[in-house]
Amino acid sequence: MSGRHRRNFNMRGAGVVGAAMAIVVVLAGSYLGYQRLSDSKCTGSTRLTVAAANEIAPAVTQTAQKWIKDGANVNGTCVAVTVTPVNSATMAAAIAGEHHVTLSGLGAAPESVKVPDVWIPDSDAWLLRLHSEAAGFLPQGAPKPVAQSPIVVAMPEPVAKTIGWPNKKLGWKDLLGLVTKSGNIRTGIVDPARDSSGLAALLALGQAAGVGAAAQQGKVEAIKALAQNASSLSDDLLQKFPHSQDPNDIATALSAAPLSEEAVVGYNAQKPPVPLVGLYLQPNPPPLDYPYTIMPEVDLPTASLANSLFAQLQTPAFKNTLATVGLRAADGSLGADFSRPLGAPDSSPPAKPAGGDGENSGGGSAAGGVDAGVVSQALGAWTAITKPGRALAVFDVSGSMNEKVPTAGNLTRAQVTQRAATQGLALFGADWEVGTMLFSTDMDGKLPYKQVVPITPLVTGREQVQAAVEQIVPKKDGDTGLYDTVLAAYKEVQKGWEPGRVNSVILFTDGKNENPDGITLNTLVAQLKKLNDATKPVKVVIIGIGTEVNQKELETITNATPNGGTYIAKDPAKISDIFLQALANRTGTAN
Repeated sequence: MSGRHRRNFNMRGAGVVGAAMAIVVVLAGSYLGYQRLSDSKCTGSTRLTVAAANEIAPAVTQTAQKWIKDGANVNGTCVAVTVTPVNSATMAAAIAGEHHVTLSGLGAAPESVKVPDVWIPDSDAWLLRLHSEAAGFLPQGAPKPVAQSPIVVAMPEPVAKTIGWPNKKLGWKDLLGLVTKSGNIRTGIVDPARDSSGLAALLALGQAAGVGAAAQQGKVEAIKALAQNASSLSDDLLQKFPHSQDPNDIATALSAAPLSEEAVVGYNAQKPPVPLVGLYLQPNPPPLDYPYTIMPEVDLPTASLANSLFAQLQTPAFKNTLATVGLRAADGSLGADFSRPLGAPDSSPPAKPAGGDGENSGGGSAAGGVDAGVVSQALGAWTAITKPGRALAVFDVSGSMNEKVPTAGNLTRAQVTQRAATQGLALFGADWEVGTMLFSTDMDGKLPYKQVVPITPLVTGREQVQAAVEQIVPKKDGDTGLYDTVLAAYKEVQKGWEPGRVNSVILFTDGKNENPDGITLNTLVAQLKKLNDATKPVKVVIIGIGTEVNQKELETITNATPNGGTYIAKDPAKISDIFLQALANRTGTAN
């Protein structure tokens, strides 16, 4: 018997030792399975493929190897287990591709990377992000953590002492101050779109900043400072720490970076000239929790085998094995011979099951109660600030935009949209290019739209764009010329298309098309498909405001464009949040 089908993995990028261990498990399982079949002690065989985050893969491999050597079988069936080290971002991209979606900041995975029967990513944030984009991604049962690694701020020991470590208790608000106000502390981060420790730190800093205009500005400044020393991989970031005790080296190297405890343990194991300490800031953000995830569509015999392997990962022996690779048990306790960083606590809060409530992982919360929308908003802010973009912002000024929003202090829909646009504009870096367009009916003669500012670099045109946002004023008795406007905006963005950027139309509307003199929906869709150019992709993002929009109509439009997206703010007061979620899912660059 076998799983849904045999899966093979690309070993590129995995360590030689990890690859060798994976092969040992396969060989051991196959040989022992054959031996027991010859002795008629079991009938048939079941193979289980496991993809595990690079740092935990050796511990899982060792445990699976011992299990097989000791005569593992499930209901009389011989077993074989393949454990492959795979970067969590790479596997998340592969799973996303299987569901025909793309996660922010990842792109497509190599075709050689295949989805396994069991996946152990470094964080359940990956499960949350996948389900947020692909509603059909529903692992079997509730994924459960098998290890954990707290999020710490790694600092060279001499630098940590200058800010009061180890005697002074520090929190994320303290780090926020160091990031934004101290010229002597050079901070960095691993790209939050690709790394779970970077994402956890981004969420913790955002929570520490609070709410309000001043808090928003603080978040922007913090992200900009962190992005100056951002890396795609934690190993690359670690290389930016000082390489000698020379005071000049320490003064010019990286001073601080949020990383996992395991990364600090691994770095110090190499006996660097300047060891790192881990600052365990309060409040504790959710740790990396390594959820054991049985993939959808795995057949019953394979799922039974997967559950049996999971039981092996709950033993005291596995906890001690985790300690050898710098990881804690899921309950936060330490196994024997754990090489703790200086200042590390004896225990940390237990990792919670993915979903937070014991239900299927398709729920809306990650460990620690983090909401999918909050994650998307944080990634949206990161994307807006750090990734260059080119966008035409298109605003509905039909008469209905004058309706008041009780949840926003009775501001009108237009005023709420103005506020969201202003906040979004503040996030965009100087390397963005933005233009504005207004639409209703009869805005420029019989045309339902009017371009206010052509797409212009914000480095010189920010004030001009901001002034255009202030012109979002509803037109009395104006209707909604949606279809003609989308087509005109698409053509405008495509006309000046630039490589290396996300070229997009971002349109806000509170209604459905009401323009009898304009084109039909079928004509719009046909025109958009005709204009599609794979070498010059234009993404259309539509943000629906309120409950009067026709979501099906909007999705029909955006589905006709590459990587298009429709987002509905049923409560118009939440437009800013929805806008950030839309930015987090911008894709469609071509070079």
